[in-house]
Amino acid sequence: AAFISIQAFPALLDLPQEPEVSAVSCGSRHTAAVTRGGELYTWGWGKYGQLGHGNSSSSDRARRVEHLVAEGLRVEEVVCGPWTTYVRV
Repeated sequence: AAFISIQAFPALLDLPQEPEVSAVSCGSRHTAAVTRGGELYTWGWGKYGQLGHGNSSSSDRARRVEHLVAEGLRVEEVVCGPWTTYVRV
């Protein structure tokens, strides 16, 4: 099982290629961020597939959701629930 650190305070986040973030949502143990370019990055606990990477892996590192890019979808809004992530494209 992957160890996911839990912090109760804000921390700087390094995103690849430093895109500008326009929206963020936090779930119970995961987080999602939308960039101004309409890409979605997720990280945290992924046991139920809520990170959107096609598996149940967890990650302390923000990763772009490649499926949305491959489908040519632009993310407008994201809302994280306790163990879910809802995306409006």
